[in-house]
Amino acid sequence: MRLDKFLKVSRIIKRRTVANEACDAGRVAVNGRPARASYDVKAGDVIAITFGEKTLKAEVLDVREHVAKDASDSLYRIID
Repeated sequence: MRLDKFLKVSRIIKRRTVANEACDAGRVAVNGRPARASYDVKAGDVIAITFGEKTLKAEVLDVREHVAKDASDSLYRIID
């Protein structure tokens, strides 16, 4: 699954266009490397997103096309 779509489905970022813009701006890294929106996300990847001065790190646990709103947090785990 594409990185921008995963960020939307997992509800880390609310809209796919915003996720795409964040990737284009270089604010999203996967496994320590800047990633494009077309990056193919796999279970075990570590995604780091920079929001202003804060950085959110999340490990991908599962990749699914469709997920209920209340189950979306089962796709990733927040890392300190």
